[in-house]
Amino acid sequence: MPGNVLLGWLGPLLVAAFGAFLRFDRLGVPKAVVFDETFYAKDAYALSLYGVERATFGDSSDPIADRMLMSGNTDIWISCSPPEADPCPLYVAHPPLGKWLIAVGEQLFGMTPFGWRFAGALLGSLSILILARVARRMTRSTLLGCLAGLLLAVEGLHLVLSRTALLDIFLMFFVLAGFACLVVDRDHSRSRLVDRYENSSVTDHGPWLGLRPWRLGAGVLLGAACAVKWSGIFYLIAFIVMALLWDAGARRAVGLRRPYSGALGKDLPTLLGAMGLLPALTYLASWSGWFVSSLGWGRNWAQATSQGPFFFVFDSLRSWLAYHFQVLSYHSALSTTHPYKSEPWSWPLLLRPVAFFYEGTDDVCGVKTCAQAVLGVGTPIIWYGGLAALLAMIVWYVSTRDWRAGTVLLGYVAGWVPWFYWAIADHRTMYNFYTIPMVPFMILAITLAAGLILGPADAVPSRRLLGSVVVGAFAFLSIANFWWLYPVLSAEVIPHEEWWRRMLFRSWV
Repeated sequence: MPGNVLLGWLGPLLVAAFGAFLRFDRLGVPKAVVFDETFYAKDAYALSLYGVERATFGDSSDPIADRMLMSGNTDIWISCSPPEADPCPLYVAHPPLGKWLIAVGEQLFGMTPFGWRFAGALLGSLSILILARVARRMTRSTLLGCLAGLLLAVEGLHLVLSRTALLDIFLMFFVLAGFACLVVDRDHSRSRLVDRYENSSVTDHGPWLGLRPWRLGAGVLLGAACAVKWSGIFYLIAFIVMALLWDAGARRAVGLRRPYSGALGKDLPTLLGAMGLLPALTYLASWSGWFVSSLGWGRNWAQATSQGPFFFVFDSLRSWLAYHFQVLSYHSALSTTHPYKSEPWSWPLLLRPVAFFYEGTDDVCGVKTCAQAVLGVGTPIIWYGGLAALLAMIVWYVSTRDWRAGTVLLGYVAGWVPWFYWAIADHRTMYNFYTIPMVPFMILAITLAAGLILGPADAVPSRRLLGSVVVGAFAFLSIANFWWLYPVLSAEVIPHEEWWRRMLFRSWV
C-alpha cells in the first residue's frame, strides 16, 4: 500500500466531502413526494410508528396521503376496524431494511422531504469514500483512488438516487461496502497465508486461515443488501464464487500442490458460514418488526400466540415464508405498462431514463415558461467512457488474467445480466435506475483503465505526461458534463428552453 497513510485518508475524505455537499445542498427540493417516494416515505413512517407497513389514504392514481403530508398532516392511515383507530395492514413487495433507514431520517428531521431523503444522501456520500478507498487498495495509488471517488461524486444517477427516498441507493451502498470488505480480506488473508506457510509444516493443501473478520463483515453487509431488495442475492452468489476463487488462487500462488481442494476443504466451510449463514440471519433480523407485531400483512399473531411458544415460532416462520411466496409471484408477474420502463440491453446506453419529477411554471425564472425537473440519468461521459473501459477490462483479463479486471467485470455482470432473464421469461416492468449497483464497478473499470493509460511509476516521463493529459481530460469532461446536467438532476428552476437543450436524446423527454 502507498506509504503516506494521511494522504490515503485525506484525499478520499475531501472527495467524499465534495460529493456530500452536492447531495445535501437543497436536499428538500423539490418540495414534493417524488416518484416512488409515494411508497417508501410512507412505509418508512409506518415502520417507525407500528413496526410494519400500514395502508394510507388514496392510491397511485389519487395520492391523497401525499397531499396530506405536504400540507403537514401526518394522520394518513386508513382504519380497518371502526371505530377503533387500527390502521389496515399493507402488502409490500420489498424487504424492510431500506425503509427502516429512511425512517431514521424521518425521526430525526420530521416527515418532510429533507427527512425522508436524509438517509439516502448520507449513505450515498459514504459510498464515495468507500469507493475511493477500495480503488486505492486495488490500484495501490491514492491518486487513482481519488479519481474513482470523484467520478462517483459527479455521476448523475448516483446523485439523483442519493437525493431521493428510493431503496436502490441503499442496495448499492451495501453491495459496495460488502465488496470492499472482501477486497480487504483478500489482502489480509494472503498475507496470513504466507506467514503460516513459512512458519508451519508444509502440506499439499495449506493451513486454515481462521474466521476472517472482514469476510464476516462482508456477509452481514451483503445480507443487508438482500434485506433492502432481493436483487442483492445476485451479488451475494457472485461474490461467494469470487471469494472462493481468490482463496484457491492464493494457495496456488504460494506453491501449494493442491490449491483447489485446499480451498474447498480449508476455506469453503467458513466461507459458507460467513456468506451463507450470516446473510440469512441478517435478512431474517431485518423482519423483526413484522415478527414482533400483530399488525403486519399475512400475520397470524392471534392464532400463533394461543397455542404456545413452540407453535408461535413455527407458525410465524410459516406465515413469513407464505408472504415471501406471494411477493415472488408479484415480482414474476409485474408486467404492467409504464411510460419510463426500459429493457436491460438499453441501460448502459442511457436511452430511457426515468423522469422522477417535472413541473412547468410561468414567470419565475426570468422568462415566460420555466421548468423544474429531476431526471434519473447517468453522466453520459462517464457511462460511455465506462463502456470503453469495460471492453478494455475484457481484453486485459483475457490476456493477463489480472484479478482486478475480472473482479470489476463480475461486479458489472452480476448487476446487469440477471435482469435479461426477467425481461425474456416474464416481460417484467423494469427501469434504468436498477443499474445503480453496477455503477461503482463501471467506475472501477474506468479507474483501472486510467492506471493503464498513466503507466507504471517508473515509465518514461513522456509516457506519464501523455497519460496524465488523457486521464485529466476525461476527468475534466466528466465534471463539465455533470455541471451541464446538474440543473435537471437537482430540480433547479430554469427556462424551459434550457431544460430542452439538456435532453441528449428525445427518449429522455
